[in-house]
Amino acid sequence: MMIEGITITPLKVISDNRGKVMHMLRKDSKVFKKFGEIYFSIIFYNAIKAWHLHLENTLNYACISGKVKLVLFDDRMNSRTKGKYQELILSQENYFLVTIPKNIWNGFKGLQKKESIIANCLTLPHNEREMIRKPIKDNYFKYNW
Repeated sequence: MMIEGITITPLKVISDNRGKVMHMLRKDSKVFKKFGEIYFSIIFYNAIKAWHLHLENTLNYACISGKVKLVLFDDRMNSRTKGKYQELILSQENYFLVTIPKNIWNGFKGLQKKESIIANCLTLPHNEREMIRKPIKDNYFKYNW
């Protein structure tokens, strides 16, 4: 099930015998709002980085290396998909951008033996004060990693 407000955008990859160019986000894209910051999150094999949500930021995730399971949870009061989870597998082989609006819980797990890398382009500079974090095994979540 697709959580309300989540957008999946196929991304272009240009390959030749020297390597490749992996597009991520352009200012003329339908999902682009504004630029705040871009950073890279490295996830080790079987490691889980969860749970967190942003109160103000929109996230734009793309997996530039490795393979990651992204899990989203919607507990927004007025959402049609309140209480629903969504799983996505991100990798270079299945290359796309996931745009996550504010107030969606998310986390990810590394699925490849080598480290995986997620690029995140936020609409605002990273700020811990606009985030909420909960532990992986918090009873609030009924999800088995």
